[in-house]
Amino acid sequence: MKEHALFLSLGFTFNEQKLIEEAQQYIAIFEKIEEQLAGYSVNSDPRQIQAFNSHVYQAAVSIWGYKRKVLGLILRCEIRTNNYPLLVDHVSREAAYFAKRLKELNEGKLQPLPEAIIKENVFFLKIMADHAKFIGHLLDPSERKLVEQAREFSHDFDQLLYQAIDLDSMRPQSETPPLLDQFLDQNRVSVVSLRDFKKTARDLIEACRIKSNIHPLLADHTFREAERFIEIIDLFEENLTNGTPTPGQ
Repeated sequence: MKEHALFLSLGFTFNEQKLIEEAQQYIAIFEKIEEQLAGYSVNSDPRQIQAFNSHVYQAAVSIWGYKRKVLGLILRCEIRTNNYPLLVDHVSREAAYFAKRLKELNEGKLQPLPEAIIKENVFFLKIMADHAKFIGHLLDPSERKLVEQAREFSHDFDQLLYQAIDLDSMRPQSETPPLLDQFLDQNRVSVVSLRDFKKTARDLIEACRIKSNIHPLLADHTFREAERFIEIIDLFEENLTNGTPTPGQ
C-alpha cells in the first residue's frame, strides 16, 4: 500500500499538489504501520493483533477510497496524469483484496471452501495480466524484443483468466471444482515464467541497461507479487493434497 501511494504520487503533474500531498500522507501512514508491525510476534496477545488488524483495515479502506477518487477524476478528464486508469483501478483492487483479507482474519475465516481457490486465482491472474500490460507500455518503444515479450505474457494471462472464469462457471455447486490440480499446475508454470521475466527486467532496470519509464521499485514490486502468487498456488496444492485447502494468510 505504501508503494502504491508512492507510484501514484510520481505520476501526478506538478499542479496536482493536493493529490500528491494526500499520497504522501498515505506513505507516512503505512510507514508507521510497518514500524508498529515490528513490535508484534507470533506470541503476541491475540486481542492486540485483532486491534492492530482493525487499524490496518481502516487504513486499507481509506487508501482504497483515495484510489477510486483518483480514478474518477481521470475518467472524467478532470485531471491529467501519467498514471494509467487501469493502473489506478489495479492498485484499488489490491487495496480491496487486502482489506477483505484483514476482515476475514479478524472474523476467524481462515479456511475457504474449495471453490474459493478459483476466485483467488482469478484475482491474481488478472493482476499478472495487468502487470504485463503495464510493462509493455512503460518500456521504451525501441526495446522491441522486451515489449513483444510483455505483450505475449499479457495475451497468455488473459487466456488463463478467461479459462479460470469458465472453470468457475462449470463448477457444481458446493463441490470441489473439476481438474483443480491441473488448473493450478498450469497457472504455476505461467507465473514462474512471468516471474523470471520480471526479475530479469528488474535487474536490467536497476543496472540502467534498458530504456523505460519504469521506476526500479515498481519493477521489484511486480516481481514480489508474482512470487506471492506462486507461494499461494503452492499452499493451495499442498492443502488440497491434505484435503483442507487454505489460502496463504
